[in-house]
Amino acid sequence: MDQLDKRIINYLQQGFPICASPYRQVAETLGIEQAELLTRLEKLLADGVLSRFGPLFHAEQMGGALTLAAIKVPEQRFDEVTNIVNAFPEVAHNYARNHALNMWFVLATEHREQVASVIANIEQQTGLRVYNMPKISEYYVGLQLEA
Repeated sequence: MDQLDKRIINYLQQGFPICASPYRQVAETLGIEQAELLTRLEKLLADGVLSRFGPLFHAEQMGGALTLAAIKVPEQRFDEVTNIVNAFPEVAHNYARNHALNMWFVLATEHREQVASVIANIEQQTGLRVYNMPKISEYYVGLQLEA
C-alpha cells in the first residue's frame, strides 16, 4: 500500500457520496482520475488488503437484527459444518478461530425474530450447539492510516 492507497481508504471510511457519479466525485476530491481510483480499489480487494467494499447497513434501524454466533466444531467436521453454515443466506461471514469455540459467524436477518429460527436450523442441520452472542452495545472504531 502506498500513500495514495492509504488516502483512498481513509477518505472512503468517512462516507461515500450519493450522487450520479460517486466514484468521479471521490476521485476529484482526491486529485486523481476515476479510472485510477477504480483500478486501485480493485487491486486492494484482489490483494486482500480490503476484504470488502460496500455499504454498511444498520439492520436494527431497518427492523432486522445482527448477532455474533459461535460453534465448537470437531476438526474432522470443520469443512462439512462450514458448508452447512455458509449455505444460510443470513450468514454475513464465517471464520475459524483458535479457541474452544472454533467457528464464528455473523447472522444478519431481515426481522429480529428470525435470529432464533436460523440458529435452531443450523443446530438441527449440524447437530451442534450454536452460541448466540447478541450485541449489547455498539462501538465505532475509526481506523485512519498514516498517509
